[in-house]
Amino acid sequence: MIVVSACLLGFNCRYDGENRPDEELLSSTFRKLFVPICPEQIGGLPTPRTPSEISGGDGLDVLEGRSRIIDISGRDVTNCFLRGANEAMRLVELLEISTAIMKEKSPSCGVCHIKKNASILRGSGVTSALFAKKGIRVISSDRIKAELETEIYRL
Repeated sequence: MIVVSACLLGFNCRYDGENRPDEELLSSTFRKLFVPICPEQIGGLPTPRTPSEISGGDGLDVLEGRSRIIDISGRDVTNCFLRGANEAMRLVELLEISTAIMKEKSPSCGVCHIKKNASILRGSGVTSALFAKKGIRVISSDRIKAELETEIYRL
């Protein structure tokens, strides 16, 4: 099984209440192996929700207590993001999943890039950082086709 950011599978769970379906994933004959997750929802945030950004660092900094996540209204939502990351990790451990495909540029799921002040910065989101820290292979939604073909042969 592979855990996948739910918005990539067409679930309306993004902050704006929409999704970002990835045609490569949706057309995959291996989709029965996908377990959808939305760390922000399982962390207790509503959908739709106020957009949030990591302030000063990336997801690893949040995990280590050096940074916070603030929504655009100024509310600190760090605990929701941490709860969501930890619950997602529990799911991955329970199902013995070793690979995740995560939505790039998200403060939860970003693998290589996160969005901040309309800019794209190098760094990971909170859940992707936790997965990587725990040894889960994390694949960016920007590299699905190449990585998925490689991963399917490993299963």
